[in-house]
Amino acid sequence: METTRYKIIIQYDGTNFNGFQIQPNGRTVQGEIERVLKIMAKGLEIKIQGSGRTDSGVHALGQVIHFDYPIRMPIENMKRALNSLTTDEIYVQQVEFVSFDFHARYQTTGKKYQYRVDTNPVTDPFKRLYTKHHQYPINLPVLEQALKDIEGTHDFSSFCASNSGREDKVRTVYEASVVEDPEKGELIFTFRGDGFLYNMVRIFIGTLLQIANGRRPADDMKRLLEVKDRRQAGPTAAPQGLYLVEVYYDVEEATRGTRFYQPTVQKTKGE
Repeated sequence: METTRYKIIIQYDGTNFNGFQIQPNGRTVQGEIERVLKIMAKGLEIKIQGSGRTDSGVHALGQVIHFDYPIRMPIENMKRALNSLTTDEIYVQQVEFVSFDFHARYQTTGKKYQYRVDTNPVTDPFKRLYTKHHQYPINLPVLEQALKDIEGTHDFSSFCASNSGREDKVRTVYEASVVEDPEKGELIFTFRGDGFLYNMVRIFIGTLLQIANGRRPADDMKRLLEVKDRRQAGPTAAPQGLYLVEVYYDVEEATRGTRFYQPTVQKTKGE
């Protein structure tokens, strides 16, 4: 027997999960994968480590996990076994062997999230679990400028859930952008940074949408970064529009194409 550490990239539909992280009550992504690994390992408990948690209803296109398995199963066999035993809500995209000093959470150098907003006049029942519906007018140039105000290194206290418990709220956002898909009637926001506080992206969206339809001044993001007061920012947007797209383990990869390259960055925390 040869214990082996695996790094795995997974996708999941978070609709029917109470988030990623295992908890006493409620079905979770971590719990589902550990259930399957226990079957594969003939009753042996195997704990997984994720790059970070996602909340109930949040989806992932590129969540990263690692675990130690009691035998060295070939990569394709591991992928096939996991995909055959997990529910269709989870898909194992990539499997690789890694050294025992690799850690899915503590070695991250950044993450990328996307948030999808449905701007059609009426709610689409087939999008309701995967986008936030927002039928109000959008001033796209104002929205794009507000996003640029987010980029850089700031104290993001105004955009962190009050119960997060984290003292250091300084993070660097490498990219904050939006593209419009007129055919689908959607806005697709992208946020890439060295770390994200609890609910940070969802509070960004709740605030940005108010700026984009004129309920807040165009430059309000600058003011909110200065006041460092969560009570003055917008609401926390619904979870179903949020996607964890990619997790980075290399600084140059995390900062590629941005103006905010840093030789050292903080480990990813929060969402």
